Amino acid sequence: MRPEFGDTADATFAVTLVVDMPITKLHALDVIAFAADSAIRDARTASPRVPLSPDAWAEVQIPRFADPPPIAIDVCSDASVEVASAAADRLTEALMQVGWTVRARRSDEI
Repeated sequence: MRPEFGDTADATFAVTLVVDMPITKLHALDVIAFAADSAIRDARTASPRVPLSPDAWAEVQIPRFADPPPIAIDVCSDASVEVASAAADRLTEALMQVGWTVRARRSDEI
C-alpha cells in the first residue's frame, strides 16, 4: 500500500460507483473498509479514503445539503484506468455481499 494516496481531484483515473442509500459519509466509509478488508485512512481529514489495492483507493462523495441520495463512491488510481476499473469491480462484488445495491455502470462511464 502506498504511503500517500492522492485525492479524486488529483487522481489520474477514477471510476464512480453509485449507491442509492441514505447513509452518512463516515458510515459508508466504514462499510467500504469492512467489505474491502481494509481500514479508513486519513479519517479525521477532509479527504478520508479506503485503500483497495497498492494502487487504488475509494473515496465517498455525498449529496450536497438537502439533496437526496445517491452517494458516489469514487474508485481512484494513479496507475491506469484498468487498475481503477478492476478495483471498482472487486468493490462492487464485496458491497453486494453485504447487501448493498450498486447501480450498473453505463457503457460511457469509466
